Parts: sequence; structure tokens; C-alpha cells
Amino acid sequence: MAQTQNKSLESRNLHDYLKTLSQDVLDNLYNHPATCLAVFRELPPLAKQLIVRLIYIEQAIPQAVVSSWVNHHYQKLSKAAQDTLSSLRVWKETSMHGGLTSWLLNATFRTNLKMALAGGGQPWTMSAYLDEDPRGRDVGFLDSYAAERWETVLHYMVASSQQAGISQDAVHTLLQSGLMSRDETQDNAPVITRSGFQFLLMDRSSQVWYFILQYLNSVSARGMSLVECLSFLFQLSFSQLGKDYSTDGMSQSLLTFLQHLREFGLVYQRRRTAGRFYPTRLALNIASRDTTSIQSQATEGFIIVETNYRVYAYTDSSLQLALLGLFTEMLFRFPNLSVALITRESVRQAFRGGITANQIIKFLNMHAHPKMLKGGDSQFPPTVSDQIRLWENERNRFTFTEGVLYNQFLSQADYETLNSFADQQDCVVWSSDARRTVLVTQDGHNAVRRFWRQNR
Repeated sequence: MAQTQNKSLESRNLHDYLKTLSQDVLDNLYNHPATCLAVFRELPPLAKQLIVRLIYIEQAIPQAVVSSWVNHHYQKLSKAAQDTLSSLRVWKETSMHGGLTSWLLNATFRTNLKMALAGGGQPWTMSAYLDEDPRGRDVGFLDSYAAERWETVLHYMVASSQQAGISQDAVHTLLQSGLMSRDETQDNAPVITRSGFQFLLMDRSSQVWYFILQYLNSVSARGMSLVECLSFLFQLSFSQLGKDYSTDGMSQSLLTFLQHLREFGLVYQRRRTAGRFYPTRLALNIASRDTTSIQSQATEGFIIVETNYRVYAYTDSSLQLALLGLFTEMLFRFPNLSVALITRESVRQAFRGGITANQIIKFLNMHAHPKMLKGGDSQFPPTVSDQIRLWENERNRFTFTEGVLYNQFLSQADYETLNSFADQQDCVVWSSDARRTVLVTQDGHNAVRRFWRQNR
């Protein structure tokens, strides 16, 4: 039995990513107040409360005491919060006199978080002590620049005509992340993959965060420091839009990282040798996955969907029309209006490319025309959304499950003994008394095999 559902593109949050790093890298990251503040900001509310209670206590606290701070009705949330703090190495388990297990806050994390929250110590934000820029850039220019640079990457992925200007570093990241792959039938030219199709329909903030995580996976191979790059990224996320910052004191690898961020649209720098740069909206709050800053610059919605499956797109953007064409059949093109049709075949073509029904519906809702909004919510025709989901369900008629087959029993008693044990372990996928055959799950196979060897 098996599963034809497409695997969704994994977009990890900040904590999920940090948990994949080695202990040494994580400990070194906590030497920077910006990292500590970013981690603290994304903690669950209960975990934040625990940290605030412990931040000025420099000794271990018994675990029983920490658990007593939480009402017994919320012990499940308390356990989840404690596990999160442990996996992020924010605190560690230790023993007090008498063998009492306790929690001890990471001393480096405590010191730098206090510095970020209460001040004191060396300044941890980026230097902004610069003379006034005679060619200063306003917020409108920075928004336009960031959108242009990022859409260059997306244009390249959908193979539209506007492919000029993309950097080799961006292409390398797209290939390394599996969003694109080289096609031998097209002279090794990069072509979009199933994951790439899903990436295109993600919201802008999720795209940027996913792309940057894939880029960070290769910084060590580029001869750069992961800790230095991550710390700078966290500093950027706390910067002020429209303000310029100095590059003085940056190492060569950090200057290289800055140039790559410039190519991706996260910072603006007039030229490489300029001693200042401007963070854009794409960099603000990037670690928090806060979409409000990016969405606030988004252009007005342009899509109207009718109950007859017709889609009207009031735009002249070739990128937006290329994205719409991933799951619709284009009927007419005018200077500022295009008409498309959602059909069974066009949607199934998108499903074959790895796009899901929810992603299609989310994209159409996200770009809904103001005429389709009521009270700020999209009035997407339910008949259309239901039909898109039904078309997807047509492809999910089978559910595949890996398992191990037991058959050829010498007697009915042997079959019944093993089948009974496997059923008690809740690992039976399928069984047939007539054929004396049992299919057990992969996870339950070891336990069933040990039982069978002991009782055979």
C-alpha cells in the first residue's frame, strides 16, 4: 500500500535550522547578542517566561522547582518548552549536591541576552556612524531594488525572457538546493525541478528564508565562516530600513558575504568599494519569518477568479503571468490584462510538477484583486477551490506503506501466534488468514522478528 502524495518543500524555521548545527557552532553563535535575541524572540511564550525567570540566576535550579512554576494542566506545554531549550543548548541538565537533577542556563547565552535586552557592554548592532550620504536612498528605491533583484532569480527559474543579471552564486545555490538541475538533453542547461515549482508558489518571505538557508549550507565550502555569516544575518534582521551602515571592520569573508546578499537583493550597495550599505525589506526580520514587512511593500492584488474557472489577471508582469501559467491555460493576452482558464489538465500538469492544490489556492488568494476582498479576506469561489482539491484527490487513490512480508508458515498455529503478537504491537498493515500471510510495518519488523525467533 502506498502514497502518491507529493512531498512538500520543507521550509524550516529558525529553531529547526539551529538544531541541525553542531554544538561548537551553536555555542560560538551565542557569543553574539543579536543571535541570542533572535533565538529568544522565536521561543514559545512559556519558554520565554522560563528564561526571564532564570536570566539573573547564575546557579542551577532543580527541575522540580522549574516544573512547579507551571500549572499542572499545562505540563505538556511545559515539557515541550523545556525540550526546546535543551535542543537549542540554551540550558543544560546538571546535578546538584545530593544528586538532584537541575537546569543551568548557558552562561554565554545569559550574558549576551542580558546585553541585548538591557544594554551595557560593547555595542552589538551594526555601525551607523557615517557622514550623510550625498547619494542617499529612500525606502521606495530600496523596495524597488529588492524586488528587481529577487525577481531576477524567479525569472531565471521559470525560464522567462528576462534572465539577464542573475549572478553565478545565485545559480549555484539554485542547483545545490535542488530547485533546479542540469538537463543533459539541453546541453546541461539548468531546468526547474519539482521542488522548484513548489518554491515559486511560496510567499516572498518564505522564498527568501529558504533560499538563504540553502546558501548557508555552502558557506564553509566557499571558505567563509558560518558563525560570522549567521551573526551578520541576525544583525541585519534588527537593522532599520532606509538607514545606511558602515562596512568598516568587516573581514574579507564577511565583505564577500555582503556582496552575495547584494546580488540577492537583501542589501543595496552603490558599488563594491563603497564604505556603506542599506539593508532592504528582504533582510528585515528574516530570522523571525515575519511576513508583515515584506507584504507591506507588495503590489496590489491583480487576480479575479470566477465560478466558471476563468481567471482574469490585471498585470503586465511577465513573471506573474509565468507563475499563473504553471496551473492555468492561457486564453488571451492584452497589454494590461490576461485571461486564463483553470482546467483539469492544466491543474494535473501542475500536480505532476510537484505543486499541491493548497499551494495553488494560496497563490490565488494571496494575489486576489481588491474587488475580490471583503473585510480584508479573499472571497475565493468555493466551487473552484473544492474542484481543485478533488482533481488532486484523483491522484491520491493509493497509499503506499513500506513493510515486511511474513508468509510460508509451517502451521496455522504459527501464523496465528505471530499475527496475534504483531496485532498487539499495532504494526499489522495487512493480513490474510486464507494465505497465512502477514504484512507488518518497517518500524515493527525488528520486534516481530525477535519474537518469532524466540518462539519458533
